[in-house]
Amino acid sequence: MIGNNTKNSDFCGNDGFLYGFPGKTNLLYLRMKEKVARKREGFEGQRLIVLPKKIKTDFLTKDPITRQIYITDIGYYPKAKGHYMKRSAGIGQHIIIYCVEGSGWLEINRKRVDISPSQFITIPANTPHTYSANEDDPWTIYWIHFKGDLAAYIVDLILQHAKNYKPYLPYSDSRIKLFEDIYSNLERGYTADNLRYVNMIFYHFLSSVLYEDKFNFIKHTDEKDVIAATLDLMQQKIHTRITLNEFAEFANLSVSYFSTIFRERTGYAPVEYFNHLKVQKACQYLLLPDITIKEVAESLGMDDPYYFSRMFSKLMGVSPKEYRRRNRPESL
Repeated sequence: MIGNNTKNSDFCGNDGFLYGFPGKTNLLYLRMKEKVARKREGFEGQRLIVLPKKIKTDFLTKDPITRQIYITDIGYYPKAKGHYMKRSAGIGQHIIIYCVEGSGWLEINRKRVDISPSQFITIPANTPHTYSANEDDPWTIYWIHFKGDLAAYIVDLILQHAKNYKPYLPYSDSRIKLFEDIYSNLERGYTADNLRYVNMIFYHFLSSVLYEDKFNFIKHTDEKDVIAATLDLMQQKIHTRITLNEFAEFANLSVSYFSTIFRERTGYAPVEYFNHLKVQKACQYLLLPDITIKEVAESLGMDDPYYFSRMFSKLMGVSPKEYRRRNRPESL
């Protein structure tokens, strides 16, 4: 029992925790342990770069290239036991964290999200959040803070593709090499060329997150991804004529359902997309000196050169003849 002369300060430390109350020893010990264990940084093997404020204000926010997207902080925390961060008002930069080992959690917009290996979390600027490594299985993470005129728009795109702020992102040596290239070049200093270079790489890094299927493209021989398999087929059949029914049959789907999911993935109807690829190939052929426009059309499975010319003109804005005139070297 606590005496009447006992002061609150006898039981309250500078960290705000209470000590010495009977029946609460275990709980208080655990809270003390948690408080001591938590830390923002200082992990064995960690790497961290914070760009100077002067570099950001004098160059990154003004240069026509970097002001669109630029990195403010970048780091790598291996097995970051005790890693904990709470920002009640968020911060002025957008944050991306990629977990490659271990686990952790994120609290954002009143949701708690568990983070496992190969998951990528995105935290918009000025959004209250808390995140932490799990105590028993602390995460290993790559992380970047960034800003810029286009940053919020890109974050919105990423979140549209994400589920609960954590899109699945398979480990890729190529993606990690992009991160390492950014980091190693920032270590060399802050020349204008260096800053442009690393932030242009960062564009590529962000695109690898947003468009993983394109960055880590694999031939889908098992046809689990019927759209990717269909795009392979289009390349293989670029010199032939193939119908919508044949595409749907190849995908083993109804015409209507195939057309729907193809448009959702690509933004175009299947045949329209196929014609785009044909025009792309035609642009290459038209630069060859010894092939007529009619032969170009025939080589792409189109017997009617007038139909080919109309399709080409509609997409490219000029006729095949004019395209050839504008783009062939004068010596030809």
